[in-house]
Amino acid sequence: MPKLAANISMLFAEHDFLDRIAAAADAGFRAVECQYPYAHSADEFAKNLATAKLEAVLINVPPGEGDTGRGFAALPGRETEFTASLGRALDYARAIGCKRIHVLAGRIAATAQSEAAYIANLQRAAALAQADGV
Repeated sequence: MPKLAANISMLFAEHDFLDRIAAAADAGFRAVECQYPYAHSADEFAKNLATAKLEAVLINVPPGEGDTGRGFAALPGRETEFTASLGRALDYARAIGCKRIHVLAGRIAATAQSEAAYIANLQRAAALAQADGV
């Protein structure tokens, strides 16, 4: 039997975001994932998960705004912003018990510099996440 998680960023759009957790449970899901939960407090999110008896299995790192709205991880010179974005995701993941974070590379041409930035940022992310079992 496949394990499926409801992507509440996409599904149950007729409900307010946090109410989508209960909608997922009502539809028979045992887990949810979402892209960007950061407009809502992690405590509220965790409370709704507990009430619905669901697990959060994936969130994205905050993507940034404007020209960086697709992430920072492969953008040379944006390491400080990436680290801050990752820190926010780790704090949120810790609060809701989520063990997977999707790191957004950003939109950039593949170059030796972007590859080096991506590898270095992913290494840093892995080291920081490991402490929380993420």
